[in-house]
Amino acid sequence: MAAPTTAFLVARHEEGFGDVHALQQGVTYGLGRSPKNRIVLADDLCSRDHAEISYAEESWYVRDLGSLNGTKINGKPLVGEAEIDTGDDVQFGRGKYLFLYDLDDLPGIPVPQEKPLAEAVNITRRTTKTKYVPSESGGIRNTDDTVADAPKERALETLYRTALDMANAEDGAALGNAVLAGCFNAMPAEHGAVMSVKTGRELELMAYRSRDGKVRTFHKASQLVSSTVLDTKEAVLAENALADPQFKGRDSIRELRVGSLICVPVLAEGAEVLGLIHLYSTPNERFTDDHLDFAVAIGRHMAGAWQQLRKQDLLHATNRELRAALGLESELVGSSTGLRNITSQISRVATTGATVLIRGESGSGKELVARAIHNLSNRKNAPFVTLNCAALTESLLESELFGHERGAFTGATEKMIGKFEAADHGTIFLDEIGEMHLSTQSKFLRVLEGHPFERLGGNNHIKVDVRVVAATNRPLEQAVREGVFRKDLFYRLQVVEIRVPPLRDRLEDVAPLAEHFLKRFTRETGRRIKGFTEDAKAKLKNYAWPGNVRELRNVVERAVALNDKPFLDAVDIWLTSLDPSSSGNHPVLYKPVSLEETEKRHIRETLKYTDWNKSRAAEILEIERSTLDRKIKGYNIRKE
Repeated sequence: MAAPTTAFLVARHEEGFGDVHALQQGVTYGLGRSPKNRIVLADDLCSRDHAEISYAEESWYVRDLGSLNGTKINGKPLVGEAEIDTGDDVQFGRGKYLFLYDLDDLPGIPVPQEKPLAEAVNITRRTTKTKYVPSESGGIRNTDDTVADAPKERALETLYRTALDMANAEDGAALGNAVLAGCFNAMPAEHGAVMSVKTGRELELMAYRSRDGKVRTFHKASQLVSSTVLDTKEAVLAENALADPQFKGRDSIRELRVGSLICVPVLAEGAEVLGLIHLYSTPNERFTDDHLDFAVAIGRHMAGAWQQLRKQDLLHATNRELRAALGLESELVGSSTGLRNITSQISRVATTGATVLIRGESGSGKELVARAIHNLSNRKNAPFVTLNCAALTESLLESELFGHERGAFTGATEKMIGKFEAADHGTIFLDEIGEMHLSTQSKFLRVLEGHPFERLGGNNHIKVDVRVVAATNRPLEQAVREGVFRKDLFYRLQVVEIRVPPLRDRLEDVAPLAEHFLKRFTRETGRRIKGFTEDAKAKLKNYAWPGNVRELRNVVERAVALNDKPFLDAVDIWLTSLDPSSSGNHPVLYKPVSLEETEKRHIRETLKYTDWNKSRAAEILEIERSTLDRKIKGYNIRKE
């Protein structure tokens, strides 16, 4: 039977029960002395990152994170991870907790309601209004006639300048810094931070500022106040900030001489909390109601600027997708039976969520097919992320796929999200999937099956909604038989298979593709080339194209780059001297021509190769120079 998706962790004391922590599905609850944890343990026997609790596979689990003094469940030491059930006793360091599905099951002791917050931090005012923003009836509200006009005018001037700076911000960091600069100009703030709210109410630092200008890692934001503001969506002014239990024993924080605090929610349309503004003053200069009003006004203006940045980012993403879509639509060019079959398969599979495996030779257009699937799906407004599995080593491939935390390995100086996180709600295209290493395949398979994953060096569970489209130019069945590709992963990828035929099997598409590439490159270079001569078209059509569509594109691009005449002739079409049949994959095309025509063509190409050095050509052909002269005259071969 599946466990409930909500639960509670209740602190046990000798005199009864204390703090109650609500738990919910989809959030990983870190426990430890570090303030970054969702549940901060004020216990010197606990490690900074002691343990974590999460819901997965219809059960609740506790995982010890290698803590120094360990974790116990019902008195037994925990090694690694274990499932917990309602009524279990869990101990972290000295702290003892009772795990419950329902608070009604708490044995005979009334549960304190908001007692920890009320005792810890004295909130003196809550508000959603400000006198610095016009009211619904119009005009600036004036609720405090005792405040002199000059300070009001200075505050309004600062608010105006700050609003202009916020409007000119190009990204979230610049916006956060503009907000803090405005607050520091109008308020006695000593320390401040702007934090964005991520999935599961996780807070991520956008900007931090200290009045003395010293660079510090910000870790002072009160989690109790943050939770209150996120719940009520009201700005708060609070006294005695250091009474927050998370600050106990934190000498580095007490050195900051923190007194009162202000926390303001940045509310978008629809009351979504985009982020929080945290401000701290010293005990000597405490915040007032006027300061709270000003901070709320800043929060209102920031919400508008933040939403504009979001819309701008969305427009840029949409523009990129449209450009990709236009390129896609124009490059799936042709009318051959093979291409019609592909477009039909794409239209049927795009609207589903099925995993797709695209097979085809290198350069045949597998990525174009993947983009078509994405752009025709209901994920088209979300990211389309690509990764070539053969271009990276095993360790780098895993880091690219799943991301890494700072310090996870040598050179990991910053946290990096992986391709799966970047493609959330969208599509990830993994080219040359057959080159993925076995160790990475197992983790990749778990993600395909819907399980959460962790960044390298991290312990937070990350779950994404991503459609996977993979491609390969090698026979995966053979790789499975050789033991270098997992059989279960092969079956999981091959839900829908699309085979892209090589260009030599759809030669009727060569002419329209060549015309398409010609128009593109003439437009890009400004050349006035109108088309191909008949000889050039014949040369293009009579070639085996071992490099497929990619080779055709390069041939046309080269011809456009080196010529500026009305029509490209056969001599302008430079084709590779590699034998298409040398790999065994590209047979020479048969053409019904006479021996005389074959000899004539071979002599012409040999003369062209030697730049009409007849003696050298005779040596290559292994005939006398006089015989060569006679054949040139008989075949009427002339130097172009």
